[in-house]
Amino acid sequence: MALVARSALADRLAAEGVLDAGWRGAFGAVARHLFLPAVYWEFVDGAAVRRDRDADPQEWLAGAYRDTAAVTQWDDGNEAGGHQDFTSSLSMPTMVARMLGDLAVEDGHRVREVGTGPGFNAALLAHRLGADRVVSVEIDEAVARAARGNLAAAGLGGVEVVVGDGADAAIGADGRVDRLIATCSSLLTDVPVAWLGQTLPGGVIVAPVATLFGGGAIARLRVAGDGRAASGRFTGAADFMRMRQQRYQAPPVDAYLPGEWPGDAEASVTGLDPEDIGGSWLAQFAVGAALPDVYYRRAPYEEMVTWWFFDTAVTSWATVDSVPGGGEFDVRQSGPRRLWEEIHAAWNAWDKAGRPGYEQFGLTVTTTGARTVWLDDPDHPWNPTTH
Repeated sequence: MALVARSALADRLAAEGVLDAGWRGAFGAVARHLFLPAVYWEFVDGAAVRRDRDADPQEWLAGAYRDTAAVTQWDDGNEAGGHQDFTSSLSMPTMVARMLGDLAVEDGHRVREVGTGPGFNAALLAHRLGADRVVSVEIDEAVARAARGNLAAAGLGGVEVVVGDGADAAIGADGRVDRLIATCSSLLTDVPVAWLGQTLPGGVIVAPVATLFGGGAIARLRVAGDGRAASGRFTGAADFMRMRQQRYQAPPVDAYLPGEWPGDAEASVTGLDPEDIGGSWLAQFAVGAALPDVYYRRAPYEEMVTWWFFDTAVTSWATVDSVPGGGEFDVRQSGPRRLWEEIHAAWNAWDKAGRPGYEQFGLTVTTTGARTVWLDDPDHPWNPTTH
């Protein structure tokens, strides 16, 4: 059944146009179920559904070959954590195929992967290029150990799995690679500069990035000939776990608003429903790229939803009350910045530009630490708001 299932998965991905012909053999040969533990959680319609090999082996195996993500670790392995956050997984096969296509590998290339996870992605790379051409970096020792076992079970134990921080420049001490792929997301403002030094001039970096505001995407960057910058467009939407050292711990609301709401906030109204932003992954990305230090919390209350907006400097906040069917919405803003006005301006700029998609946006990262999002052309930075 497993052989038929993985062949059928490869056929589906190819029929959907997401599987590059060069990857068809790898997807048909590498058994995805070998990279799953006895118990995992399959994401189905936004919910994590437990799959237990002993309790229901047929469904456990079937889930391994559906186009769904599979959670293999919660709460950094803290079994007493109560499954608050998933911290290691097998990505959706569609996403894996698209990112490998973006990587554009060629025979003889050396590839470094950041974020081994269970090892499936590294296995596909190894099948295509050879195990000796792939090095994978994993920050969690237990996850790395399991990945080595999975790779060995798949007959690809020659892949080197290194325990370490993939954003650390020292990781590249074994030499620059032709391609670098990350399977964990970094913030737009913190895409690791070390990756430029780890990748050969002319090489390609494929990595998911995100904003604090939401709306992650896959960046495909090519390293310049002098190695001082990498630039390229986004290729589509993505939602990956954040690199562990970049997880943002938001301050409590009381840090912004000591005392009762609305405090000293100024009142106004707006014609833009924040639900229109929150309901669009692309809109969140456009706003978040313009305002990388702003994040939100959504608080439903009966028929109303209050949107809270905060800056990371803990100086300013805003709320907007979204009421279904409303034409105007109550706004409160406090602090030196008028956060809702900035958000509204970013939305307006995106809307007036024709609501450009991910592929019209791009990113440039330099060795000096600059990370610049641009629209249509690297000479047109995406900065529709200033503060």
